[in-house]
Amino acid sequence: MNDVVMPASPSQSDLRLLTHVLYGLHTLSWFSGGIFSVIAMIINYVKRPDLPDDFYRSHFRWQARSFWFTLLWLVLSWPLWLAFWFPGVAAWFLISLWYLYRFIRGWLAFSERRPMPVPA
Repeated sequence: MNDVVMPASPSQSDLRLLTHVLYGLHTLSWFSGGIFSVIAMIINYVKRPDLPDDFYRSHFRWQARSFWFTLLWLVLSWPLWLAFWFPGVAAWFLISLWYLYRFIRGWLAFSERRPMPVPA
């Protein structure tokens, strides 16, 4: 007898809710010092193999790229904090606005059931 039970793939409604939650966590990360984004990225990478189609893959990729590029820019602009206080504040504020823009843009596109562009 074969008693192996295959895990059920997530339903579209579950995956849709999860993607909304991930966008929400990223958007609210301003209030958690980035902890919510780290949690969202862990979930993003754990759930990525279960994604059923390119639509969801494009949004999960958009979230991951937004997170990693933001982290890159924060690290690269760190010396501004060491040399001068105001340029560091200005740089991190602009990077934070870009981050917020990326997640609001992605969340709106997801709500309208539009995939995110994938770089060539």
